[in-house]
Amino acid sequence: MLNLLDLTHPELTSWVQSELGQPRFRADQLWQWLWQKMVDDFSAMTNISRQTRMMLSEKACIVKPRVVTKQVSSDETVKFLLELSDGARVETVLIPSDSRGGARRWTQCLSSQVGCPMGCTFCATGAMGFTRNMTRGEILGQVLVAREHLGDYRPDHPILRNLVFMGMGEPLLNLDAVMAALRTLNDAKGLAFSPRRITVSTCGIEKGIEELGESGLAYLAVSLHAPTQELRAQIMPKAARWPLTSLIDALKAYPVKTRERITFEYLLLGGVNDSAAHAEKLARLVNEINGKLNLIVYNPSSGNPYEAPSEERVLAFEECLWKRHVTAIVRASKGQDIDAACGQLAVRHEAE
Repeated sequence: MLNLLDLTHPELTSWVQSELGQPRFRADQLWQWLWQKMVDDFSAMTNISRQTRMMLSEKACIVKPRVVTKQVSSDETVKFLLELSDGARVETVLIPSDSRGGARRWTQCLSSQVGCPMGCTFCATGAMGFTRNMTRGEILGQVLVAREHLGDYRPDHPILRNLVFMGMGEPLLNLDAVMAALRTLNDAKGLAFSPRRITVSTCGIEKGIEELGESGLAYLAVSLHAPTQELRAQIMPKAARWPLTSLIDALKAYPVKTRERITFEYLLLGGVNDSAAHAEKLARLVNEINGKLNLIVYNPSSGNPYEAPSEERVLAFEECLWKRHVTAIVRASKGQDIDAACGQLAVRHEAE
């Protein structure tokens, strides 16, 4: 049966007219119920006639991901293991930010694939291998699950403020579904997120970077994790198939708005990519395109060959970058007590 969450607004309009014989304004009503009121029961759609609601229930459904388990960290980070309609499982994480005016604000980390084909050696998701792409509705369904958990039902005063595509999978290898999801996220009558509050992270997919840049639907973050082609090939073998020099050239041409900068994500692996020499080479790369750096301290997982660097080594790496005029921030590690690193919870449940 057709899941209405998988339809874009034009697709929903076409379906309502052709399958239900209803006028196009009926699609606008449905769209509002789905994405602003977050209703998943046709009987609750009170401004739609009973006969139309009966037709809807016969021809379509509204299926969100099912919460299998939920872990809450001592720092309030919440990690969900979600089950999709075919039984596949993915993760999404809610990360608390500083309160403003007494109200807690949240960032959500979204998945875009079941597993990941990139095989990065430090990533638990990469160890799972790749199962399939997520649909547009499955991607957006993660946001609906999070808002329901937070009781976030007022689009004019949202609690969930920021979205980052940094969960399971490589977003730009599921480009069509991710772009369709971004359009609904940006839609003022949909989920109503500003592009400035959405970040898509990629390890470097040439075609996808170009299309994302042209769309203006989200900010770009690049998972770099190595300052040389040789080291990148060692720890990110599939991503390194696109040479680092070519990636940097593409980023130089990437369209950025006023006061916007491309963000690089750099995972610090103890004794692997965290030396002063690495920092110097990294600074030269980032300064080529006036980027900024998020430094992430590795969160060890069972069976992974890497270790977290010492605090002293992390601070020395950061200081080296600042001395070379690179904006670099050590991102606070969240949820270390709840398998919060990407893929850890899914891998553990798969093994049980």
